[in-house]
Amino acid sequence: MLFQELEAIHARPRPFAFSTARDLWTDDHISEKMLSFHLDETLDAASRNTEFIERSIEWIVSRFGVSEGVSVVDFGCGPGLYTTPLAKRGAKVTGVDFSKRSLRHATSVAEREGLSIDYVHCDYLEFETEEKFDLILMIMCDFCVLSPAQRQAMLRKFSGMLSPNGHVLLDAYSLATYARREEAASYERNQMNGFWSAEEYYGFLNVFKYEEEHVILDKYTIVEADRIRTIYNWFQCFTPETLGAEFARNGLKVVELSSDVAGTPFDPLSEEFAVVAELLRPFENRQW
Repeated sequence: MLFQELEAIHARPRPFAFSTARDLWTDDHISEKMLSFHLDETLDAASRNTEFIERSIEWIVSRFGVSEGVSVVDFGCGPGLYTTPLAKRGAKVTGVDFSKRSLRHATSVAEREGLSIDYVHCDYLEFETEEKFDLILMIMCDFCVLSPAQRQAMLRKFSGMLSPNGHVLLDAYSLATYARREEAASYERNQMNGFWSAEEYYGFLNVFKYEEEHVILDKYTIVEADRIRTIYNWFQCFTPETLGAEFARNGLKVVELSSDVAGTPFDPLSEEFAVVAELLRPFENRQW
């Protein structure tokens, strides 16, 4: 039995064969750890460090003319690190996130600051509204953890929610990230300093790479006294061309590239890049 369990731990699944996002974002212990990462101003973990976020906010405000009455939605808003400062600039802000704990923090900050921000607790794949937005955000490479079918659904959602002159801003992992990562297997008692459970456990990490798809998988297997859990963290890596093509197939056109969501000039060697997109007009070429 032990041999079979070890075989399962080290088994390579098909790309995006499993999704455990719901378990990851709704687990009480993990959500507490994630919130602490979000709020640590020095870390580039659940969120980027505070200095970067401040530069990013300033660029977003300038680039998209965020001011009184501009409507913004942030998919995966977490504890409000972008929604709060954008609301302070007068924007009409909606934040969507799966973590109740993060949204409670974001709501408490908004109340303390006297800000009116519409926070919605749900899986953003299921978020629906009749409202149109001038700016749609998906930051911290959230787009890359989605399967091809989920990405198509999100892009169609974006195109349906975007105002006629609105924009989408999101970032993605590049092929430089794919090249940097190596396949590996490791285990550790209470892996990641107890991140995965309040109980004692052994954590196994298997890193798999999929050359044809340019996908990376961090597969965590958490072995506790009374249960075994597996968490699948997928990372789709893109070129500007492959990402642009996905946008075009779903009614959006990439109009600008940068190395990050702070407007750093595009560098093809950067491990991440950001895109600005708008609605694809009738009769435009559907390939970017």
